[in-house]
Amino acid sequence: MDNPDGSRKKQVKSNQSVGKMLKIIEELAFARQPMRLQDLSDRLALNPATALRFLSTLVENGYVFQEPQTLKYGLTMKLCGIADHISSANSVREAARPLLQELSSKCGESVCLAIDENMCAVYIDVVNAAGQMLTAMHRIGKRAPLYCTGVGKLFLLNYAPDRLAEYLDGAHPERFTANTITTLPELAAELEAATRLGMAYDNEECEIGAKCIAAPIRDYTGKIVAAMSITGPQVRITDEFVEKYKPLLLEYASQISYRLGYSEGIL
Repeated sequence: MDNPDGSRKKQVKSNQSVGKMLKIIEELAFARQPMRLQDLSDRLALNPATALRFLSTLVENGYVFQEPQTLKYGLTMKLCGIADHISSANSVREAARPLLQELSSKCGESVCLAIDENMCAVYIDVVNAAGQMLTAMHRIGKRAPLYCTGVGKLFLLNYAPDRLAEYLDGAHPERFTANTITTLPELAAELEAATRLGMAYDNEECEIGAKCIAAPIRDYTGKIVAAMSITGPQVRITDEFVEKYKPLLLEYASQISYRLGYSEGIL
C-alpha cells in the first residue's frame, strides 16, 4: 500500500510549475478575499512575472477572477463545483471499503466503520473475517452509545467540555457491564487518553466478552467524521493482539483520512 507522503513521491519527480500554481490557489483560498499581485508574490516568494503568468492561466480556465477596479485576484466558485463532484463520488464508506476489507483480512477479525449521528454511533459498514466462528455482533445500521464504545469515544473528542457534560447528562448512561464508564470525570480521563494515544478502546464496556480498538478518520477540516475499529471476542483481542495490530489500524485510518483531504498539521 502506498504511503500518501512516501514512496510514489520519491519515485516520480514533481512538477514545480504545477506545485507553484497549486500554492497560488491555496493562498487565495486561505486569504478569503481578493489579493494584489504583489502581495501574492511576496507571500509565496514568487517573481511577480511568474505569479502573473500562473494567474493569467487560472483566469483563462475560469478558476480565478480579477476585479476590474482594484486589479486584485480571487477564486471563482469553479473549485467548489469540482469539490462537490468529488464529495458525492468519494463518500466515507466508499473511500474506506477496500481498506476495511484489507485490514480484516490481515488481522483476522471484524472491522467496522461508524459515524456520529445525533449523538449516537451508527455503523455504516462491517467486514467480518472469513472463517471465524465467533464474530462481532455489529451490523450495518446498528446504533450504539458514544460513551461506552471505542468509536463513540473518538466522536466525543469533537465535543467541547460543556457540550460533553450536556451529552452525558442527557444520555442517562446505563452501566451495561462492570467496566462501563458512566461519570464525567471517568469519561474525561478516557478521552484524554484517547487524545494522547490517537485511538480509543472498548474493554468489555458495552457487552461482556467483546473488545475493540478504534482509530479516528478525519476530513479536510480536521474534524473526526468517522471511526474504524477492529472488534472481536476478548479471548482473541488480547494485549498482544492490540500491540501487534494497532499500528496497522492507525495506518489504515490515516490512509482513509488522506483520501478525504486531511493532512497532518491542519488543526
